[in-house]
Amino acid sequence: MFDRVVVVVPAKNEAASLPSCLRALSAAAAEVVIPVSVIVVLDDCTDSSETVVREAAALPTIGVEMLTVQVSNVGAARKAGFDSALAKKNADGLWLATTDADSQVPSHWFAAQLRHAHLGAAIVMGTVTVADWSGRSPEVQNLAEKLYDRGPHRHIHGTNLSFTAVAYQQVGGFATLASSEDVALVTAFAAAGLPAAWATDMPVTTSARRISRAPRGFAAYLNNLQQQIPISAAPQRLPAHL
Repeated sequence: MFDRVVVVVPAKNEAASLPSCLRALSAAAAEVVIPVSVIVVLDDCTDSSETVVREAAALPTIGVEMLTVQVSNVGAARKAGFDSALAKKNADGLWLATTDADSQVPSHWFAAQLRHAHLGAAIVMGTVTVADWSGRSPEVQNLAEKLYDRGPHRHIHGTNLSFTAVAYQQVGGFATLASSEDVALVTAFAAAGLPAAWATDMPVTTSARRISRAPRGFAAYLNNLQQQIPISAAPQRLPAHL
């Protein structure tokens, strides 16, 4: 059904976290029999991210490509990565995925995505988990985890999102939004009536850092929780797109 995978990883000054991100992708690629390519989109980087990506060429199981843009916009960066992939590859049989440079995918990430795809999903939305809360207060951790686990999984994360290339082209791809580009894409998929899987079996580990790369990203959400805790620790529903 699918004969290759392309992953897009946007990065803005992520030299410290990119090595573990790319190693995790390499480990996940080892668990599938089809080739996996990774496109790292360096967006207005001023650190050593470019060197990190060049060194990643030695990783087994994946091919690593680098694309450089100066847009300071995560939606535009993701779009540039997928535009580059689709300019070189036919959409038929192509599975697309995206994650973030501050995250590590599980070793079965691709295998789980393709399993959902073989069951009929054109889009797979996964969950996230935080391994290191040391930069956050216990109150923020407790509240964030409580909100996240409420109700059925309907969270949308750009760091754990995958889909068929045909579906991606059908809805016009990522919008060039500075935040919530993942939500806009999933909304477009839903409007097109494409079958989706809300997957809880392939969580991606992400950071709880304080400085957000996107104005309304996960770090910004946690910062907002921190501001609310001294006033009231009353639980709130976590927005579905976080």
